[in-house]
Amino acid sequence: MTTKTQLGMTLVDFIQAFAQQPFELLHDEQVILMPNTLEHVEIVKRLYLLLAHYERTYQTIRVYSEAPFVLLESPTWVRGSRVPDLMIYQADRIETYKTQMPDHAHKPLVLVPDVCIEVISAHDVYLDVEEKVERYLEDGVRSVWVINPRKRIVTVYPAESNQITRYHAADHLVSALMPEFSTPVSALFVD
Repeated sequence: MTTKTQLGMTLVDFIQAFAQQPFELLHDEQVILMPNTLEHVEIVKRLYLLLAHYERTYQTIRVYSEAPFVLLESPTWVRGSRVPDLMIYQADRIETYKTQMPDHAHKPLVLVPDVCIEVISAHDVYLDVEEKVERYLEDGVRSVWVINPRKRIVTVYPAESNQITRYHAADHLVSALMPEFSTPVSALFVD
């Protein structure tokens, strides 16, 4: 008889450890999150404000900044966690989640986002970013946006196909998950 080793940690241990030092839990390893640069923070802030405006106007999404979402093995066992720079959820999914999870305000999101957004920082390695995109899509994220400040490009990876879309500074970023959303890519970057 083989014994299966359970990877991860209890939800209580995750919450306590994350409060002391933010990290992602990948393959049973805690990957400490590096501090962000001002350029990174400014880009996240600009996009957050655009998405928050869309949220207020259309009431169809909820946007969250730098919060963890966890993948559970059981109601009390975390097998993985991710911390995107921004997460977008369809509003009805969040409302259903809150109804079904009465203690939602006291723990990380236990719900995979519809969209995860990552801003590439100076300390990021491209292969690590690609792996992160793959993990998000494997987790069930419907679309991943990767913002590259050095090249002034936003790359969108949809879950339903291998057809990625690159938006350059002169383009308008749009999303099939958010009708009427459109913003000039150039507006995201620090001059």
